[in-house]
Amino acid sequence: MLNPTTAPVPLAPQSILSIRGLSKSYSGGPRVLDDINLEIAPGEIFALLGPNGAGKTTLISIICGIVNPGEGTVRVGGHDVVRDYRKTRSLIGLVPQELTTDAFETVWATVSFSRGLFGLPANPAHIERILRQLSLWDKRDAKIMTLSGGMKRRVLIAKALSHEPRVLFLDEPTAGVDVRLRQDMWQVVRELRAGGVTVILTTHYIEEAEEMADRVGVIRGGRIVLVEEKSALMRKLGRKEMVLTLQEPLAAVPPAFGLYDLSLSGDGSELTYVYDSQSERPGISRLLEDLSVAGIRLRDVTTRQSTLEDIFVSLVETRS
Repeated sequence: MLNPTTAPVPLAPQSILSIRGLSKSYSGGPRVLDDINLEIAPGEIFALLGPNGAGKTTLISIICGIVNPGEGTVRVGGHDVVRDYRKTRSLIGLVPQELTTDAFETVWATVSFSRGLFGLPANPAHIERILRQLSLWDKRDAKIMTLSGGMKRRVLIAKALSHEPRVLFLDEPTAGVDVRLRQDMWQVVRELRAGGVTVILTTHYIEEAEEMADRVGVIRGGRIVLVEEKSALMRKLGRKEMVLTLQEPLAAVPPAFGLYDLSLSGDGSELTYVYDSQSERPGISRLLEDLSVAGIRLRDVTTRQSTLEDIFVSLVETRS
C-alpha cells in the first residue's frame, strides 16, 4: 500500500506549480484540504482524480486566486498566489466545468475580450491561431448561443488560452462531449503540451487520464493519497486476470487448487486466475499443467490487464 504524499519531491530545478503544506477550512468547519504537497513540472500533463467532494474544486480555486488559502503556500512560476496575485493569474488559464459564456457574443468577440481582461494588447494573429487550433475558425462569427455543447467547450478553452498562459487548468474538459470530439480535444491537449503549456485536468473519465496524463494524483477527503507516474502506477498496482473457459463445468474449485487465486463463475464454466503482472513467475505454466493432470480441459484462455479505473476504484475503496 502506498503512503499518502507528505512531502513535495521536486521534479525539475523549478516546478511551474509548487504547493506546500496547503490546508483550508470554511468558518471553522472541518478541513476541506489537509496538508496538500504537490510539485508540477513545466510541460507535463497532470490528471487529478477523486470522488465528488474530495477537494478538487477548492484546490483549483485556490491556485487560480478565486479562493483564499488557509495555511501553506502556493507558487506559480515561482510567484506566490497571494502576494503576486496579478502575476500568477496572468500565468494561468482556467476552463471551468460550467458552460458560462455570453450567449449573444460571437466567438471572435468573446475570445478577444478575454485577452483584453488581462491588459494585453489586441493580437488578431494569436486569436486566429487559437481558433484554428481548436477547429473554431469557421465559427468565428457565430454567436455562442448557436453552438453545440462541444463547440462551447472549445470556446471556453480558447478564452482560457487568449492571454497565452503557461499553465492551463481543465475542469472536466470533455463533460457532455461526444466520443469523437473528446478524442479531438485529447489531441488539442497534446498539442498544447508540445507548445510548452503545462496542463492540469480533473476528470471523471478515467480513460481520459489514462490516455493523456504523464502523472496521476488521487485526492480523497482533502488529502493527496497518491501521486505517481501513470506508467509506474500501472506497473505497481496493476494486475492481470486469466479467464479459463472450461469444456465441462465444475461444481466447485477443486481443493487441490487452493494455493492458486482462483474463482469460479456462477455457472461453473469459467475459472478466473488473478496474478501480479510484475511477478517473474506468476505460476501460469504450473497452473495449466496441474489442470491438465486433474483432467480439467480448457476450451479457451483469455487475459485482461487492469485499467486505471480499476486502480482508482481500488485506492478509493481501500482508503474509505
